[in-house]
Amino acid sequence: MKLLSPLALFTVCGLLAAPLMAADAAPELTGCAAKKQAITLQLEQARAHGNSNQVAGLEKALSEVTEHCTDAGLRKERENKVLEAKHEVSKRQADLDKAMKKGDPEKIDKRKNKLAESRKELQEALDQLDK
Repeated sequence: MKLLSPLALFTVCGLLAAPLMAADAAPELTGCAAKKQAITLQLEQARAHGNSNQVAGLEKALSEVTEHCTDAGLRKERENKVLEAKHEVSKRQADLDKAMKKGDPEKIDKRKNKLAESRKELQEALDQLDK
């Protein structure tokens, strides 16, 4: 059983890394084209491993992207995520400031962790903006 767990973990990591490696191989694709390519690569992996449920879901996702995705709409979605993330960072900063005024070390640590998490999410949203 111990041998099976690392093997399963390695397999899952390999499946999840495949779209990322493929995305690095073709950095010129952005927006909906990049989204379609990522889904297509995942679809190929799912077919290769015989995951029929995953294949069905990915085929549906691909058809939805093909029908409804526009680069302008995708950009607007990503800009909204950035705005929401900025708002969350501001809110967390205010919470931290309030906790620091009260001087409760436990709450300060908790608020610092939440602020760091919000900043990380903001950075991820910013990174996605140009993809």
